[in-house]
Amino acid sequence: MKLATQLAQVGINREEKTGAISTPIYQTSTFCHPALGQSTGFDYSRSGNPTRQALEDSICALEKGQRGLAFASGMAAIAAVMSLFKPGDHLLVSDDTYGGTYRLFTTLGAKNGLNFTFFDFTNLDYLPNLITPSTRAIFVETPTNPLMKIIDLEKLVNNAHQYGLLVIVDNTFFTPYLQQPLDYGADLVLHSATKYIGGHNDVVAGLLVTAREDLGEQLAFIQNAVGAIPGPHDCWLLLRGLKTLAVRLEWSQHSALHLAEFLERHPAVKKVNYPGLPHHPGHDLCKKQARGFGAMLSFEVETKEMAAQILERVKIISFAESLGGVESLITYPETQTHAAIPLNVRRKLGINDCLLRLSVGLEDPADLEDDLNQALEFNR
Repeated sequence: MKLATQLAQVGINREEKTGAISTPIYQTSTFCHPALGQSTGFDYSRSGNPTRQALEDSICALEKGQRGLAFASGMAAIAAVMSLFKPGDHLLVSDDTYGGTYRLFTTLGAKNGLNFTFFDFTNLDYLPNLITPSTRAIFVETPTNPLMKIIDLEKLVNNAHQYGLLVIVDNTFFTPYLQQPLDYGADLVLHSATKYIGGHNDVVAGLLVTAREDLGEQLAFIQNAVGAIPGPHDCWLLLRGLKTLAVRLEWSQHSALHLAEFLERHPAVKKVNYPGLPHHPGHDLCKKQARGFGAMLSFEVETKEMAAQILERVKIISFAESLGGVESLITYPETQTHAAIPLNVRRKLGINDCLLRLSVGLEDPADLEDDLNQALEFNR
């Protein structure tokens, strides 16, 4: 079955009594037991809820894993993964990563005795030099946020598994519709489901899918013990979002390429980071391991003042954090998504005060181009 069909069908036939097409919202905290020692399979909604189960089963099938788990946010999902490790363990992390992930690792993770090395995984030849006896896992984003670097998943997994390391992939930008890291041997895949999976900027949630049943059991224990789970209505919103994921991404990535090409031609733009551009360093690799190039891009303008001007002047595109919704959003990584990363680290990575990140939504690309054009030209 094609992925677009799978997506449209998520949650169907979950309710046998009435035949409801839409999975019901089981807005309950607890469940009656038929008798002493008997259960319907659901006891308390922190431990399991039918609406959440439909979501977890759906994302597991879409990522082709062994166990799916839902969390209250993407950061809660990453925190659950971090709980798999013990004090003294060492993790390798992609250097160009979301600022909230960096903050979680370098504050709470470090406080709990974990050690992290941030590394550019586009240079895998150097990877063996960073692995120590205490290294336990590799955590990567691909594409990376916000510079859109592409990491070779097959090569990464082959290298990591030689040393017995777990490979954890944040698949938020591409979703299972465009990329399935478990197909390349990754052990865990995670999503900020707030983004493309929800798709409407109206829910905050996170998802994990494991390739191994033992990891699934460990993470299910953590999920239940900590209780950072989404409510039934949030799970229903995510099921609804999954149903339109294919059509949204197809349109949005078509528009993203259109805007990337426009921005490249504009004299006020110094650089565009989008893997769909043929000269992007990861273009060919992205074609090999993904079904498209996604709808996220970043671009650098001439000055900090020009960046501020764009943020003030856009009319259709909203100046707001987050990404992946039907509405196009523009973000300033310097003070928003990546502010938690120290200034010297940001500069080393190439995140500067002239960089903007754009999440392309479902508006007509001609209107989005006109909006960016007027914002770029004003007072130039």
